[in-house]
Amino acid sequence: MNFNLKNVPSQKGRIAIVTGANNGIGFETSLAMANYGFKVIMACRNLTKAEKAKSEILQKSPNADLDILQLDLSDLESVRTFAKNFKNKYAQLDVLINNAGVLIYSGKKNKAGVELQFATNHLGHFLLTGLLLEQMPDSSDSRIVALSSLAHKEAKIHFDDLNCETTDDNGAAYGQSKLANLMFADELNRRLKKANKKIVALAVHPGGSDSGLFDEMSKITYYTFKILSPFILHSNASAAKPSLFAALSPGVKGGEYFGPQGFREFRGRVGIAKRSDYSKREDIATRLWQLSEKMTDQSFLS
Repeated sequence: MNFNLKNVPSQKGRIAIVTGANNGIGFETSLAMANYGFKVIMACRNLTKAEKAKSEILQKSPNADLDILQLDLSDLESVRTFAKNFKNKYAQLDVLINNAGVLIYSGKKNKAGVELQFATNHLGHFLLTGLLLEQMPDSSDSRIVALSSLAHKEAKIHFDDLNCETTDDNGAAYGQSKLANLMFADELNRRLKKANKKIVALAVHPGGSDSGLFDEMSKITYYTFKILSPFILHSNASAAKPSLFAALSPGVKGGEYFGPQGFREFRGRVGIAKRSDYSKREDIATRLWQLSEKMTDQSFLS
């Protein structure tokens, strides 16, 4: 793990998509990718916030090459529209960073009745990847990066209760969605290899950061978190490093999972991250893939 993000050669001429690019880790990832020379497609639901983020990146990096395309990952039709718009403008995609995510405790659903975290964090990215895979050059420099979380470790896929309506665990749905991100990356990598593709799929987790995911916490929990955060978390810029490492390091292998190596994996240098035994189960990953194809009406690498 001696790859240094400070020594990345110019990536000019290459195109990257970062979902959820307007704030938190997505913003820092977009800024860094632009600084490396990528044309960065900022895939964002809220165009006003996206324009503000674009302006902020240009203030920090005046030569940044940025484009904004609207994407609401909770809405599969929006995902299809985004993919169509991207293909109409660009001939290829070199890096896809499936960064966007929501964390909620209110049992919200999308318009199709699917729990919002599973719909946004997993299904939207599953469909997006399937629609754009054909745009990626068959090269080991082509990367698909999925953002998982430490929350995956206590989670499972509730196949009989995807909306997590029968559990008393408020974090079950979020954990399930982040587990799905990790298992999707693993299964995607296996299927790419089976198809003799050189494209690399991997997963990362950012460690601990105040990335804007915590707005729905109770006030007591939220303010306690705010008080403790400087001692246990790291900045969004640091939290973006696993994604950048996965996207840019020439030494990574498909199916690897990266994250911070410090105390409880909250912060520290990037290395191989720990994962739950459940997340390694290929039978569950296959079942999740098949379910995802059915729910998105999108088959690929089957």
